Amino acid sequence: MSERVHTVVPAPRREAILSMLKRGERVDGRRADEYREVRVETGVVGNAEGSARVSIGHTKVIAGVKASPGSPFPDAPDKGIQIVYAELIPMASPIFEPGPPDENDVELARVVDRGLRSSSTVKLEELALVPGKHVWRIYIDIYPIDHDGNLIDASGLAAVAALLTSKIPKVSVSSNGSLVMEEERVPLPIGDAPVFVTIAKIGDTLVVDPCYEEELVMDARITFAIDREGNVCAIQKGGRGSFSADEVVKALDLALALAPELRSKLPPFPQ
Repeated sequence: MSERVHTVVPAPRREAILSMLKRGERVDGRRADEYREVRVETGVVGNAEGSARVSIGHTKVIAGVKASPGSPFPDAPDKGIQIVYAELIPMASPIFEPGPPDENDVELARVVDRGLRSSSTVKLEELALVPGKHVWRIYIDIYPIDHDGNLIDASGLAAVAALLTSKIPKVSVSSNGSLVMEEERVPLPIGDAPVFVTIAKIGDTLVVDPCYEEELVMDARITFAIDREGNVCAIQKGGRGSFSADEVVKALDLALALAPELRSKLPPFPQ
């Protein structure tokens, strides 16, 4: 099994970054509570039901949605199925190598999946074609194509934008119970549109949207998935360090303040 290449920041560089943060400066000149430029494009993959390309600074992610009929899970016979897959491909960064998914790929997919499920982004209960027999399976594939930090927020934004613009074939059921795919396509049933906001802790400072160099020296990070009503529907902590209770509250306040800015980049809800 191939392993990821790990990069270590020299101690003098880490100290320089910490010193800059104490002066209220960041390596790329941003404020602690400032995102890099965020851009969202949709309809970038012609063969997908929906797709999006998101850029946060130099970080770029593509997400695509595919739908196919299949059997439901035995414990949810009247609900569709949602599957999120992420692959950290080598062309995105020299630290990614070919091979089976490792814990980084799996974590990225799970964080996005949890935010989508917890906010009922896809109305799975409306995707049963023949309960107990046929349901829609919705596959959300995430591919970072340029890694300069904060893949979670970019991936979450791309996944949601792709879902909001997805259209699936209209399906009817024949008299013998078989499925008939029609030419007409209808919007995917959407319940909510969460955004993901990641805060990194570097020394004693909290910064939003960490770039790659900041991720290399951060002690820990925390990601909040926030729905349209401002509710936190998922939280994920990463890194070896920890957050105090006060730091978690401060990070949450930052996330809640920035969520509307990210949400404004999303396409409108399907009619």
